[in-house]
Amino acid sequence: MRSLDSFPKVSLGVFPTPIQKLHNISAALETNVYVKRDDLTGLGLGGNKVRKLEYLLADAVQKGARAVFTTGGAQSNHAMLTAAAAGKMGMKPILILKKRGVTELRGNRLLESLMGTEVIFMDTDDYADIYAEMDRVGSALGVPYYKIPCGGSNALGSLGYVSCAAEIRDQGLRFDHLVCAEGSGGTMAGLALGAKLFLPGTLVHGMMVDKEPFDRITPALMRDTAALLEADVTVDGGDFILHDMCGPGYARPSGEGNEAIAMMASLEGLFLDPVYSGKAFAGLVKLAREGRFRKTDNVLFLHSGGAGGLFAVM
Repeated sequence: MRSLDSFPKVSLGVFPTPIQKLHNISAALETNVYVKRDDLTGLGLGGNKVRKLEYLLADAVQKGARAVFTTGGAQSNHAMLTAAAAGKMGMKPILILKKRGVTELRGNRLLESLMGTEVIFMDTDDYADIYAEMDRVGSALGVPYYKIPCGGSNALGSLGYVSCAAEIRDQGLRFDHLVCAEGSGGTMAGLALGAKLFLPGTLVHGMMVDKEPFDRITPALMRDTAALLEADVTVDGGDFILHDMCGPGYARPSGEGNEAIAMMASLEGLFLDPVYSGKAFAGLVKLAREGRFRKTDNVLFLHSGGAGGLFAVM
């Protein structure tokens, strides 16, 4: 297998992020719950996209890009962090976002405004329209440009979470379950592949916050990432479990998500967001209350950040 260190990477974050036991949550749920603090990755307000962007922007630099495009919803954490990272690397960020959700200067939109980021809204649900617009705008710029997919979720971006699984292994604790949000596929695919490679015996749970066909998206991304790593592994349906935590819809708060946000805030002083991490933690709470975890299990929750969105959607 090809070493993760052999892939070009730029330094954007602060790693390793800590793993902390949530003592009050553990007592309430009668199992051992830990949190992987990827809300502390160090760029912007932190979040899971920083790991992906270290690989993606290294590729952009190698290809001579002077502008970087990406997309997502109006309050996309990924889009905001891409703008922060591209600016830090001396490249012009341009965000072409779906006109869906809170478009006013609140939450992540306010942060983008503070960075002076160019933002274009498109009234479409089809990412093909958006990627075509990237090419139109990019061609008019007259400089080399680089396109990052929604969520940074391709094989190269997913390497960030294969690397995270190796980081978890090196932190010395053994986990029976690993829980994360499933929003565009790359984080979940990287963790599931990384667990297969580095965390034997750890079952990865993806808490779906969108209605996309993640039962197909996740294995396909895992296979593409495994091919990039030249890893001799077989991806199958037993590598992870998906749970529907979308509620009323993508980027729309759910009652159980809001309850989970309040639980984490009141018991542990940590803040989740209503689009991704809140719904993902609600899924963990639901599994615990259904008796899906033993009292002796170690359960790791990936805190993927998203604090900016908390001030827009709630």
